[in-house]
Amino acid sequence: MVRPATDGLRQAVFSSLAARIPGARFLDLFAGSGAYGLEALSRGAAGGVFVEKQPKASACLRHNLAAVCKSLNRGLDDLEIRQADALTAPLEVGGTAPALIFIDPPYEIIPEVAPRIFARFDLLLAASASTDTIVVFEAPGEIELTPAGWTCVKRLGKGGRQPTASFFRKEA
Repeated sequence: MVRPATDGLRQAVFSSLAARIPGARFLDLFAGSGAYGLEALSRGAAGGVFVEKQPKASACLRHNLAAVCKSLNRGLDDLEIRQADALTAPLEVGGTAPALIFIDPPYEIIPEVAPRIFARFDLLLAASASTDTIVVFEAPGEIELTPAGWTCVKRLGKGGRQPTASFFRKEA
């Protein structure tokens, strides 16, 4: 089931990231409709990769991506949709670590997948020697993520049972 990020939360995320978006490459995991990645594109991101496992959601995403690119008068170059499992799909964007990673998994699988995803990011960032990647992880307010080796530098949202977005940076 596709559950797009709420407009208010997504706007708050992108207001917080404003200076980092122009020219950035992104990775949108559990992309669904592509809301996070498409917003990044509309705000000047250079390109990115969307990872979505479900065929129906991938088809919707392809349609949405084509529509956004048409409205931006840009081609699909530097953009890719990987119909794959976010836990096994390649994470590189253009052969390197992306500057921005958006993660919006089904809430019920977060406790299972979050540690595995952050472990994969550790490997990705170590291989690329990147230290500037920001991970934006959407989760319900009652879930507090504390991945080893990562610092939560900001959390947006009202908490409780409302969606929140946590910004993580790899510890030096």
